[in-house]
Amino acid sequence: MSAAACLVFGTGAVAAAPAVQPDLTGVWSGASTPSAPDLTLPYRPEAKAKVDAYLKLVDPVGETPGFYCLGAGMPGAMMGSGGYPMEIIQRPEQITIVYELHGETRRVYFGARNAPQEDRIPGRNGYSSGRWEGDALVVETDNLVDQVDQRYPHSADARIVERYRLGGTDERGRRILQVEATLTDPAYYTRPLTFERRWTEVPNGRLMNYECAEENWHKRLEELTAKAGPPAR
Repeated sequence: MSAAACLVFGTGAVAAAPAVQPDLTGVWSGASTPSAPDLTLPYRPEAKAKVDAYLKLVDPVGETPGFYCLGAGMPGAMMGSGGYPMEIIQRPEQITIVYELHGETRRVYFGARNAPQEDRIPGRNGYSSGRWEGDALVVETDNLVDQVDQRYPHSADARIVERYRLGGTDERGRRILQVEATLTDPAYYTRPLTFERRWTEVPNGRLMNYECAEENWHKRLEELTAKAGPPAR
């Protein structure tokens, strides 16, 4: 028996090498249309009534949060970003995701970098904690707020789990990032909702500033000028 064979049989099975965590740093653009919205979302009756009341209020006038420079929040930001790109900045203890649309920013913390549950402040994007499962980045988001003004309404008790994994390259050799997400919200839905999204890396890409508030400010100045009339001579 060879020395190599003796080593294998003497120590048992050789442990598999740990999966290498990919570096997701970069600018990513939507590679495909997000999962088509389910027009028959499995609402609970009380949630359906709440959403219908909201739509009845805003649909006649076409009002949206974006018109007032308010970002979509989760999971809307991850699902679409209005066709705008996003940037991922990766560090060992934290991943930062910046969506160009409305400059929405998500911070995904790892391990001891996470804040205690009692110190987490609820918001439209919630609080996101991350971990690695092999080569997949798993992000869990809680501390959301009740939100009827986005593509997938949800309560403050909603939980979102995202799984990010590199999925090869496209015909131009650009990396592809695949995202699978599940939203669980028993207060709104009779079953969990699942989504998929694909992003393509933009080599040496950069995000531009999205100054929604500045545009609205200029519109307001025009309104004030029109109201004041021509200047006195």
